[in-house]
Amino acid sequence: MEQFILAGGTIIIGVFGCIAYFFLSNMVLDSIFPPRGPDAGSNITRANAIRPWLFLFPALLLLTVYLVYPVFMSVYLSFMDRTGDRFVGFANYSWLFRDDKFQESLVNNLLWLVFVPAAATFFGLIAAAVTDRIRWGNFAKAMIFMPMAISFVGASVIWKFVYDYRGDGQAEIGALNAIWVSLGGTAQTWLTLAPWNSFFLMVVLVWIQAGFAMVILSAALRGIPEETIEAAILDGASPLQIFMKIKVPQIWGTILVVWTTITITVLKVFDIVLTMTNGQWGTQVLANLMFDWMFRGNDTGRASTAAIIIMLMVTPIMIWNIRNARKEMR
Repeated sequence: MEQFILAGGTIIIGVFGCIAYFFLSNMVLDSIFPPRGPDAGSNITRANAIRPWLFLFPALLLLTVYLVYPVFMSVYLSFMDRTGDRFVGFANYSWLFRDDKFQESLVNNLLWLVFVPAAATFFGLIAAAVTDRIRWGNFAKAMIFMPMAISFVGASVIWKFVYDYRGDGQAEIGALNAIWVSLGGTAQTWLTLAPWNSFFLMVVLVWIQAGFAMVILSAALRGIPEETIEAAILDGASPLQIFMKIKVPQIWGTILVVWTTITITVLKVFDIVLTMTNGQWGTQVLANLMFDWMFRGNDTGRASTAAIIIMLMVTPIMIWNIRNARKEMR
């Protein structure tokens, strides 16, 4: 009950605080540059130039405190020792590029980058095309999109049951082992089988992100002018030809935006690896490596260095993605 009151109070203070800020700041601005008198014209021009920045100030302040400041602090700490007290130059970067776990993380992240965006976008596109053509398509879309409502940790717990291994004469309850045994195989500890275990983890993210890809691509497919489809049908094009040569080229920009959005998610993947293998058996990734050094190794220098590497990998893709999204909006 106490938490409920605290949360409700915080919401009320936040909402009315915003209203009060915008009302009072607008009033102060009008008092400094009154829209009346001999200088009314120039005052209105000045006030209109300042007002957007005045209204944006709270958001810019929060972005600076919670986004910009941590970036500069991470860069600073990446040049310091484990306690953040002594300057060590590029020692952390030198260590990172010689570290076996970093190289393993880099290879695994590249595998994730190749497999997950491609598979999630492909399955999302197929699901979008198929569900738009069947009667119970909306129900199928809801089922495919449902994993998006599950946290990465929750999805990982679900899939741990799929890959579960009991051994020692115990009954196997894992779905994958049940299928494997029914086909004549012996039960396996799937999550320890390198390098396949990394792909087993990737399947979890594909399962989650396919719903996101399907929703975006379905909207794009519905935006294709009917005239072009009808013209292709009159010309005798088959459904496959219409899909591959008419629909896909017209939504190619959206496919790239979906692809890069999932790519950014993949570069930050952490929860799934931590929950399912904790980076063991050759499944380590950069975000989990950063977590290990920050909270287990208590080394802020090396953890910050790993964070900077992740940021450098994500930033170009994010910029490219934003530019493409803007083009799509035009």
